[in-house]
Amino acid sequence: RLLLQGLRLLGRSIVAISVVMPIVAMLIVSVLDLRHAVEIVLVALAIAPIPPLLPGKEGRAGGNTAYGVVLMAIMALLAIVIVPMSAHLIGWVFHQPFAMPPSDIARTVLVMVLLPLVLGMSVRKLMPGVANRIARPLSMLATGLLLLAVLAVLPAALPAMWKLVGEGTLLALAAFVLVGLSVGHVLGGPVASERTVLALSTASRHPAIALAIAKANFPDEPLLAATVVLYLLVATLIVLPYVM
Repeated sequence: RLLLQGLRLLGRSIVAISVVMPIVAMLIVSVLDLRHAVEIVLVALAIAPIPPLLPGKEGRAGGNTAYGVVLMAIMALLAIVIVPMSAHLIGWVFHQPFAMPPSDIARTVLVMVLLPLVLGMSVRKLMPGVANRIARPLSMLATGLLLLAVLAVLPAALPAMWKLVGEGTLLALAAFVLVGLSVGHVLGGPVASERTVLALSTASRHPAIALAIAKANFPDEPLLAATVVLYLLVATLIVLPYVM
C-alpha cells in the first residue's frame, strides 16, 4: 500500500513538473506579447529540472525533506530523457528549432546534482560523526558563496534586467511561478508536508540548466542571462510568503 501511494505521488509529481509546466509556459508565450529572450527563458525554465538547493527551503517551509531530495534526484535523472523530448516537441509546436542533446543534459545533471548528492550521502553513511560536524558549516559556506556570486553578477546584470521590466515580462514570470505553486499544491495530495514540497518544486527550476538550454538554441540572444536572474528574483519574492 505504501509503495502504491509513493508511486502515485511520484506520478503526480512528474505530471506537475514535466507536463503541466511546459504547457503553462507555452500558453503564457502564446497569449502575451513578450520579448524574445523572455519567451525563450520561460520555455527553458519549464523543461529544466529542480534546483539542488530546494530541499533545504522545503524543509524550512515544513515540507518532507526526504521526499524533496528523492524527487530532486529522480527528476534530475529523468531530465536526461525528458528535456530533449520536451525541447523537440516545443520546437515542433512553435515551428522553430529548439533542442538539447541528451549528453549535454546528462553532463550538467551529473556535475551539478547527482555527484554532490552521492558524495554527501557517502560521507553521511561512512562517517556520520564527521557529517554531523561539517553539515552546518558547509551549508553556511555554500549560502555565503552563493550570495557573493549573486552580488558579483547583479551589478553587471542590472542594466539588462531594467530593459526587461515592462512589456509583460514581470507578469509572465510571476504567472509562471504562481501557477507552479498552485499546480504543485493541488497535485501534492492530502498530506501537507508533501503538498509543500511539490508546490515549491513545481514553481522552482534549475537556473543554470535553463540558461544552458536557452544558450544552446539561441547563442546570439543578449538578454538570456538577465532574464534568468530576473526570474530568480521574482520567484524568490513570490515564494517567500508560501515558505513562511
